[in-house]
Amino acid sequence: MESIQPFQVSVPQELVDQLDQKLSLASLPNELEDSDWEYGAPLADIKRLLEYWQEEYDWQLHEARINELPQFMTQITVNGFNNLDIHFVHQTSPVESAIPLLFVHGWPGSFLEVAKILPLLADTKDGTEPAFHIVAPSLPNFGFSQGVTKKGFSLPQYAEVCHNLMLKLGYTQYVTQGGDWGAWITRTIGILHPTSCLASHINMIGSRESPHPRTPSEASSLTPSERAGLDRSAWFQTQGTGYSAIQSTKPQTLGYLLNDSPVGLLAWIYEKLHDWTDAYPWTDDEILTWTCIYAFSTAGPAASIRIYKETRRVDEGVWLKEKTRG
Repeated sequence: MESIQPFQVSVPQELVDQLDQKLSLASLPNELEDSDWEYGAPLADIKRLLEYWQEEYDWQLHEARINELPQFMTQITVNGFNNLDIHFVHQTSPVESAIPLLFVHGWPGSFLEVAKILPLLADTKDGTEPAFHIVAPSLPNFGFSQGVTKKGFSLPQYAEVCHNLMLKLGYTQYVTQGGDWGAWITRTIGILHPTSCLASHINMIGSRESPHPRTPSEASSLTPSERAGLDRSAWFQTQGTGYSAIQSTKPQTLGYLLNDSPVGLLAWIYEKLHDWTDAYPWTDDEILTWTCIYAFSTAGPAASIRIYKETRRVDEGVWLKEKTRG
């Protein structure tokens, strides 16, 4: 375990100053009247967030709060990609029977997703609920983990990183939680390492079936909640997938915007925080901290969207289908 080192986030002041300078030079577009969220992130929201970012937001304060989390860094070997520096949160429970839990984020998420529930997961509530040892990595290309510079880093490689990290920590058997890409990664872990991954919880279920009822009887049997869910799925398929189309085809082109413009990065992420989190009451500080994790990430924000391109190659879909059938 000597190669596992404590880690603290420490963004150089030079990078903070550079971001502040870019914010001061930001030029915002106009927008159509009464467009609200129909055309994307509203201008009024971005203006408010930009002003707050420039005048009140304190990255050092939030960096210090992040550093209250038990963070570590270690090298993980990935077949064909050598060693990668992997950043992760690791909270151990004092409960002897605690279950190792691998918590995997997606895009535009990060290790911060686990922060608010860490105390709840370590507490057994007088033995009435299970306790967990929590491992929440920054995936390669995300957060403070190292970026990948070769093509071909896809679901099996992300799964290999996470599984090998658990083994390095001494967890030969564990359970998983995955959201967004984390759901696909943890599902891949379950396929590749079924004797180690004993159970998986996911909060994103992918389906290629039509969201619409196929018969009148199916339609009549739906509850109001189910109808609302189907309507939401239909909306997403027609109005909410533009980001995925570009990120899975030409991520490098979009990457210039995300790397160079903090306001562009903010708008790109903020739209998803609004659309995907069920009316969660985001504070401006939370939104900007979420964005700063990408802006100050080790590999840069452009690296994070390459997962779409790499995992949607034709041969990748064939690989996962064959493994699932087997």
